[in-house]
Amino acid sequence: MKAKSLYILSKEERAGTLFIALGLMEIFRKSYKKIAIFKPIIESGSKDEDIDTIRRVFNLLQKSDEACGLTLNEVEKLLADGDEERIYELIIGQYEKLLTEYDFVLCIGSGSKHLQEMIDFDLNLKIAKNLSSPVAGILSAKHKSLEEVEEEIALWQLHLVEEKVDPVVFFVNHVSGSLSCRVIKKAVEKKTLCFPIPYEAELDRPTVLDLFEPLEAKALVLKNKKELERTIHRPVVAAMHPEHFLEEFEKWDLVIVPADRSDILLSVYAANNSALFPSASAVVIAGNCKIADNIMKLLNSDDNFRIAVISVNEDIMQIAMLVQECEAKITFRHRRKIALALGHFARYVDASSIEESLVKTDMDIVTPAMFLHRIYASAAELKKRIVLPESEDERILQAAEIILRRNIAKVVLLGEKSTILNRAGILGVDLKDAYFVNPLESGLKRRFAERFYKLRKKKGVTRENAVEIMENFTYFATMMVNEGFADGMVSGATHTTRETVLPALQIIKSKPGIDIVSSIFFMCLDTKVLVYGDCAIVPDPNPQELAQIAISSADTAKAFGIEPFVAMLSYSTGSSGKGADVEKVRKATEIAKKMRPDIPIEGPLQYDAAVDIEVARKKLPDSRVAGRATVFIFPDLNTGNNTYKAVQRSAGAIAIGPVLQGLKKPVNDLSRGCSVEDIVSTVAITAIQAACQ
Repeated sequence: MKAKSLYILSKEERAGTLFIALGLMEIFRKSYKKIAIFKPIIESGSKDEDIDTIRRVFNLLQKSDEACGLTLNEVEKLLADGDEERIYELIIGQYEKLLTEYDFVLCIGSGSKHLQEMIDFDLNLKIAKNLSSPVAGILSAKHKSLEEVEEEIALWQLHLVEEKVDPVVFFVNHVSGSLSCRVIKKAVEKKTLCFPIPYEAELDRPTVLDLFEPLEAKALVLKNKKELERTIHRPVVAAMHPEHFLEEFEKWDLVIVPADRSDILLSVYAANNSALFPSASAVVIAGNCKIADNIMKLLNSDDNFRIAVISVNEDIMQIAMLVQECEAKITFRHRRKIALALGHFARYVDASSIEESLVKTDMDIVTPAMFLHRIYASAAELKKRIVLPESEDERILQAAEIILRRNIAKVVLLGEKSTILNRAGILGVDLKDAYFVNPLESGLKRRFAERFYKLRKKKGVTRENAVEIMENFTYFATMMVNEGFADGMVSGATHTTRETVLPALQIIKSKPGIDIVSSIFFMCLDTKVLVYGDCAIVPDPNPQELAQIAISSADTAKAFGIEPFVAMLSYSTGSSGKGADVEKVRKATEIAKKMRPDIPIEGPLQYDAAVDIEVARKKLPDSRVAGRATVFIFPDLNTGNNTYKAVQRSAGAIAIGPVLQGLKKPVNDLSRGCSVEDIVSTVAITAIQAACQ
């Protein structure tokens, strides 16, 4: 399957990123019908010069704002607020919109020096990883030895391996002739796709067009705009006599002259009409003085004089200094440069090998930010109504605002509306779009009480008890879910797990064929998401219960886009071990396989055999699950709880959960130490579960 994106990445300014992007676009537009450009971070506003150039050169269909992620100011603010994950989430959102509309997306990393100085990590690489996009690395060999270039590539490769990102190709720009052949030899020895591209001076020189903005220039003589595309080889201050000027004058010099030096202007004019003398790139008239009318008439009347004459309101030396500092650019208006760039790239880059490498590159990465974005996006499409009974907790109110602003779900808050809104006002939280229900005054209380009485009268509940119980917000919220007034409930910020789960067990009950309510955690590692169950609810499940936990966990994984390969964990793999604990897992595996033959389930398995393909080949070589497990079922709560916390703390994983499973309708429990972000993600998960019931 062809990759759908490539991320161009450079660690230094002016390494030739736009040049490489133009060359790659020329390659990819032959293979993909609809192609888009995307720059995750732009300098400012909603327009970027590089994006505009590529769009117009290749007549891309997309709009400018579709090609932009965040501005540098937005990134700075999010980093200052300590909200780095939000950067990735916003960028992923824009990127995934492009993936739904286009066959291929070429991403361009930011080469901003300011961005590199602002942070001490490679943000571009983290963005590439969060987009699960293969990488093309770019470095400049200008003023570098072969050893320095080799060391840079080696460091890049080491960094990429650490981040679990494989490069598709390296481009080494600005290479000298002798260095080029040696780089190719070294690249072949290391089996690295690497293209050294010789230095092309014309691409590194400013044009007359590049002077207009920094010098605030005005055209005095301009017969065709193509004259502005001429490259400037060097600025020459013409403050000498004509005979000395002509001795020093070289092809494509930028001649800087005072307006009253008609002799120099006439010398440039004469040289232009002579086969023995060179032509200037342009003439810059310094200061405010006006050129003599008869000289202007001569220059404008001769169609053979195709040299732009421009006026700049600065003195001669100031102009010369500004020209020296002028940056060489490639924009849509630099048509001659673009033609040269595309030809130069094609001359030294093998298009077929890049396409082949891109097809072979496997970037099956799911980062925590990517997983959360997908959860939020899926929940937003469903528009489920989630009830939050703990409206007295400020974290709940803050989370509710985020949920509403991002359209993750419709929020129902329990309690007196005026009291909740007053509290929200104190916190600076906007809850105008929330729904409010006061269980103490609601007309639903009697209805719910009667329903609860009928469900629990055999357990000794009276009508009076039922009315009193319905004044408990958690019970009331659970009944709202059961009776269809809400699609799911999230609680536990101020209540224990038992206080959240017990009403659900009494009212909602478990799904048909499932006798036990259990839980999973989504373990978001650096490049993948795993499912751990049960780590929070069932202390010591028997084989039948363990099998049901495995099936529920596999179904939960599938509901969230994770293909389930279920590992039933033990201290033994296959038939190598004996003992009651191993036998429990073995029996549970057999039961689960019979109940759901459609799910790949293997057990007993040790953790290393479940995750490591090399260990799996030795211990259980013919298994579909070993070495590639995505769902891990622990034999008891002691093992599961300790393992998830060990992985969370030691590997820096983000643990999302516990997510309850096995109920007919979704209810989820929060930790009393939960963060606002935990509440938001749990609500999103609950909304998705509601759609799968």
